[in-house]
Amino acid sequence: MPDLIIRPFQPADRQAVFQIGADTAFFGAPIEKYMEDRRIFNDIFYAYYTDVEPQYTWVAVADGKVVGFLAGCPDVRAKYGRWLIHIFPRFMARLLRGGYHFGPLIWHYIGVMISAGLHGEAPHIDFRKFPAHLHINVDAPWRGLGLGHKLMDAYLAQLRLLGVRGVHLETTSMNEVACRLYEKVGFRLLDARPTRMWAGMIDHPVENRAYGKKL
Repeated sequence: MPDLIIRPFQPADRQAVFQIGADTAFFGAPIEKYMEDRRIFNDIFYAYYTDVEPQYTWVAVADGKVVGFLAGCPDVRAKYGRWLIHIFPRFMARLLRGGYHFGPLIWHYIGVMISAGLHGEAPHIDFRKFPAHLHINVDAPWRGLGLGHKLMDAYLAQLRLLGVRGVHLETTSMNEVACRLYEKVGFRLLDARPTRMWAGMIDHPVENRAYGKKL
């Protein structure tokens, strides 16, 4: 067995976090299934956790290499405001300079995202009860070793020290192994809603799910 450790994120881990995040974004597979340019995904979704509130990101390291991570924040409503201040202008500047490639896959994804929002496909979460949130990603060769559980233990302990009352996460019914992990550590299903976001890519119905845990 390799030497496995869980430790706080360091700035030098940024590229590894981006790599794993994009490599696992399509239900554990690479994001290129629905987005041609992974820089768009990383700059919108993960740059916040590495650049704005990195103190709430944890990494799993095997023999000196980052093989998984948990990214989160203690107050998701505050995160939205900080994202608009710190991330959105940077993203727009790069977009206007022609720094991203927009192909048919991402235009389709934008369309189905808008449609999902209009049709109420996002599960309901009471942010007053569950203000914190998290994402977990583990590189494919390192799954099944308990790294997700250890990452979550470290982050939940951190939230308890801060006095945070609850934490939530969003996933889909496609992530069956992850859903079992969440339930094992005490998360309960808050809401589940059918979605057509992945129609044409997935040959069976998919649910958007939200799980929450009181601390």
